[in-house]
Amino acid sequence: MSETLSRPTLEVSHRGWLTASIMLATIMQVLDTTIANVALPHMTASLGASQEEITWVLTSYIVASAIATPLTGWLVDRMGARMLFIIAIAGFTLSSLLCGVATGLEEMVVFRVMQGIFGAVLSPLAQSTILDINPRERIGQAMAVYGAGIMLGPIVGPTLGGWLTEDFGWRYVFLVNLPIGILALLGVAVFMPRTATRNRRFDFFGFAMLAVAIGALQLMLDRGQAVGWFASIETWIYVGLVISGMWVFLVHCLTAEDPFIDLKMFADRNFAMGLLFIFVIGLTLFSGLALLPPLLQNLLGYPVITTGIVMAPRGVGTMLSMIVVGRLVSKVDARVLVTFGMALTMIAFWMMTGYDTQMDAGPIIWSGVLQGFGLGFVFVPFSTLTFATLAARYRGDGTSMFALVRNVGSGLGISIVTAVLARMVATNHEEIAARLTADQPALREALPGVLNGNLTQIAQLDGLVTQQSAMIAYIDNFFLMLIFTACALPIVFFLRVNTGAPKAPSMPAGDH
Repeated sequence: MSETLSRPTLEVSHRGWLTASIMLATIMQVLDTTIANVALPHMTASLGASQEEITWVLTSYIVASAIATPLTGWLVDRMGARMLFIIAIAGFTLSSLLCGVATGLEEMVVFRVMQGIFGAVLSPLAQSTILDINPRERIGQAMAVYGAGIMLGPIVGPTLGGWLTEDFGWRYVFLVNLPIGILALLGVAVFMPRTATRNRRFDFFGFAMLAVAIGALQLMLDRGQAVGWFASIETWIYVGLVISGMWVFLVHCLTAEDPFIDLKMFADRNFAMGLLFIFVIGLTLFSGLALLPPLLQNLLGYPVITTGIVMAPRGVGTMLSMIVVGRLVSKVDARVLVTFGMALTMIAFWMMTGYDTQMDAGPIIWSGVLQGFGLGFVFVPFSTLTFATLAARYRGDGTSMFALVRNVGSGLGISIVTAVLARMVATNHEEIAARLTADQPALREALPGVLNGNLTQIAQLDGLVTQQSAMIAYIDNFFLMLIFTACALPIVFFLRVNTGAPKAPSMPAGDH
């Protein structure tokens, strides 16, 4: 007997080809959040920048993307999803080309800002479109495809970036976007139908206040470690801008007739709890990935390519779980699937607390596979639950807020683990060094020259202490990620399974 499906919000003739096209664009954008990191040392000399100045290549992209992300919902209403997709993909591809041919730091920063602005709408717009073109019964499978792109990007990015930089040069880190962008642009232009528009007023004041708060927050998270966090007046200026900007924004949204963000969407319990959950998951998802490359390269001596190969099974685990959970999400309570995935993720972090400097690649691979498999079970059913009861008219703003909160959580998580790592390395070094006394037989036997002032053996001993201090600091961070994950688990039980489609009028075809 044939399956009877509900009607999607937006009817399309080639759902598969359209999904592939918008996911190409999404993967391209997500890759660029991490792919350029490994190329920074090579870009420094080429662009005539200092070590501190070159970090603006990353900062400019992150800040521009964060500020532009909330615009997605308003832009969709004003110009339609199809036109916005075409402009965003074309703009992102063109700015990638300009980044690849940039000759100076100023040019690179400007072009990266362009990349951030155009790319900011791609992820939330892709999620919103996938929700619109699929019937409610297939939302879980569709979210599995979307989740694969979002989660594989940070895993593949450093590996792909390292390979391109070493074999072809840092410019190809950006030029690789050209064929992907062209394919995505052609696919959207051919398969994406025109969608309805509405004359929605632009609340400039509300957007400005939100932009100030988000931009200051991202600058604080990105520059905090370099300026000494709260020991610097710069950080306190950012804190003041974040608090004042967000306070004025909230007051304005509560009192304005047509605010930039309709706060009524937060009355939906699933959506509100979903934002809180994805924020906490954001703390662990990217911060855990950010810890592994320096651990493997700096402590274990792995080359960039080997690091990528060792981390690749994590992506394999994610892909396998996406295949499984896409079929289960319509048959099993999504909260059960999320809980199962969270449990696997916590077990993986527990395994990572057993890392040591003498281990082979086995523990890294197996914990990575388990974590990747668990995250697939978390992201797909959870994303489905978050938007299960949210009215279709809020999807543009809702998906942009979802992406924004996830990115803020990721940025905060990376800043936390970076600060904890630096602090714990220094603390552990001091404690270990204090325990190394001249009356220890093992020390006298292994490095007898230390007691006689042999500078070579003293340096060797200091290197060993530093290595062990760093490994303990990494383990402390993995345990911290375990705690964060455990703290997010109770939120799952505040979500409710959707018992009916959100009540909203169908979106008519054709621009108005």
